[in-house]
Amino acid sequence: MPGRRGEQERQAALRALPRRRAERTGWEPSAGPTCCGNSLSSPAALARLAQVLGALRGALLCAQVRRRLSSPRGRRGAGGALRTARRGLVGFMMLTIMFLAAFTLTTINSQETEETITYTQCTDGYEWDPVRQRCKDIDECEIVPDACKGGMKCVNHYGGYLCLPRTAQIIVNNGREDTAAESTGGRNNVIRRTPADPHRPPPNPTHQIQCATGYEQSEQNVCQDIDECATGTHNCRADQVCVNLRGSFSCQCPSGYQKRGEQCVDIDECNLPPYCHHRCVNTPGSYYCQCNSGFQLAANNHTCVDINECDANNPCAQQCYNILGSFICQCNPGFELSSDRINCEDIDECRTSSYICQYQCVNEPGKFSCICPEGYQVVGARTCQDINECETTNECREDEMCWNYHGGFRCYPRNPCQEPYVLTSENRCVCPVSNAICRELPYSIVYKYMSIRSDRTVPSDIFQIQATTIYPNTINTFRIKSGNENGEFYLRQTSAISAMLVLVKSLSGPREHIVDLEMLTVNSLNYRTSSVLRLTIIVGPYAF
Repeated sequence: MPGRRGEQERQAALRALPRRRAERTGWEPSAGPTCCGNSLSSPAALARLAQVLGALRGALLCAQVRRRLSSPRGRRGAGGALRTARRGLVGFMMLTIMFLAAFTLTTINSQETEETITYTQCTDGYEWDPVRQRCKDIDECEIVPDACKGGMKCVNHYGGYLCLPRTAQIIVNNGREDTAAESTGGRNNVIRRTPADPHRPPPNPTHQIQCATGYEQSEQNVCQDIDECATGTHNCRADQVCVNLRGSFSCQCPSGYQKRGEQCVDIDECNLPPYCHHRCVNTPGSYYCQCNSGFQLAANNHTCVDINECDANNPCAQQCYNILGSFICQCNPGFELSSDRINCEDIDECRTSSYICQYQCVNEPGKFSCICPEGYQVVGARTCQDINECETTNECREDEMCWNYHGGFRCYPRNPCQEPYVLTSENRCVCPVSNAICRELPYSIVYKYMSIRSDRTVPSDIFQIQATTIYPNTINTFRIKSGNENGEFYLRQTSAISAMLVLVKSLSGPREHIVDLEMLTVNSLNYRTSSVLRLTIIVGPYAF
């Protein structure tokens, strides 16, 4: 029957327990030496044996002495016999004491070895519990990593563990010593126990055990550690942290604090390595590092690295240059940094100098340009040059000639002669001698044109007059006949046949001056004649 077979197996296991212990420890149990039914393996038995041996030796000696005293010769030798007996007795006692001491030491040493092996070594699946002074089960499911493979679940039991499917149903008897029949069934091989008769009275409760300080008896009648930190039975200060230990507790300071006497004081981490790169700020229980402007903390929270402001968020209006811990803004040509050193303002080049352009400067964003008045064109970005309209386009008629001057042009008649003068060559008019009117007039009039800039510096030589025909024994005299009412000009004779017209007063244009320069010729026969050069001076509107 299943119940009887289980009981037989349990009894066989109990009978095999000493043999397994002997196999584990290498010690064979035996009855040991005995005396009078008592084992000689204890010190009390050894002491008893010594008493018996002593009494027996004394009785033997007394009998020997009585036999010798009963004879005459014995009485004579009684004194020697007594002395001999005493010496023999002392020797016997010494030999007996040495034998007993050696045997006792050997027995005690054997017992100590047996006790050490017996009480500190446990069978497989158990470990020694120094608190309860006995072997306790090892929970392999907690200490063996990945004890069960293939998705199985680990179930600990006394001396080992089981690997069962996740869906297996386990019936626990809550520690009751019920008589149960074990059966295996189902696809998962789940072990099921049939509870014993519920009407059977419970077993006697286990005896109370004495636990060490810091431990208490649990419901399973074992000593378990008291968590003083959880129960509030510790005496740690409010600024300390309670840490539970096996059988006790410890009052420690929080992180960032150190114990000084009975108090927890803040640790100034700024005085301890690793040191901050730039600045360290100590806080209660901690600290943090700060970086100077233009730097940021690295991943280690101690080192400061430069911030590239130009890449992160370009603050400059135009050009940005990163430097260690900062940045520099620059502006494009034609701009300058404003007072905030970030934005750029246009440079008004036209205000920096009045001579930047020959005529007029026009400011533009980031640059400037020069313009010229009508009749001029810009040369070299700043200089104004006169446009020769007579070579490009003009409105002069066919009977007119085009004369260009600074900033414009004018049309003059190709035949400027007036009665009684007759055109003889280009711009030359002659009054015929046959005409009586011509006797009081200059013999010839030559028309010339010139252009000068406004506000020309004075004095300045502007035109030279010279005789075209030279007669011997003649004297030439030069003068300004008309057109110099305001004294702007002066005629200086440079030789016997030439003179230089000098501008002595500055002229502002646009303006036209007609000046008649006369040359008088007188010979030795008192013959006199004159010629006029009619010079048209056109003053331009500008000084260029």
